[in-house]
Amino acid sequence: MFLAYVIVGVLLALVLAASAAFTFARNPAITDSMGKVGVPDSWLPRLASLKAAGALGLLVGLAVPFIGAAAVVGVGLYFIGAVVAHLRVKDYTFAPAAVLAVLAVAALVLRVASS
Repeated sequence: MFLAYVIVGVLLALVLAASAAFTFARNPAITDSMGKVGVPDSWLPRLASLKAAGALGLLVGLAVPFIGAAAVVGVGLYFIGAVVAHLRVKDYTFAPAAVLAVLAVAALVLRVASS
């Protein structure tokens, strides 16, 4: 189970790190998507920092199980919130956020099962 957690956790950490970098750089695809749901520009650095912290927490969690579990819970809540934000404004292009939320849940299950 631990190997499966490593694979899912590292994959999720890589995606989060890339998403954080794109958000910090104000990539048009990211800013347009967040703009559709009403996220102000002033929130982008904070949200990018949360993604970066989640990525770091997932990687540290490979050695410290509690940190990994806490990071994956935070990442899951972040992306569940993103799906809810999209649904509130009737924007049905939430597939990336939903996939990342599912990956976070899978990582949590694998983390708990491997402890």
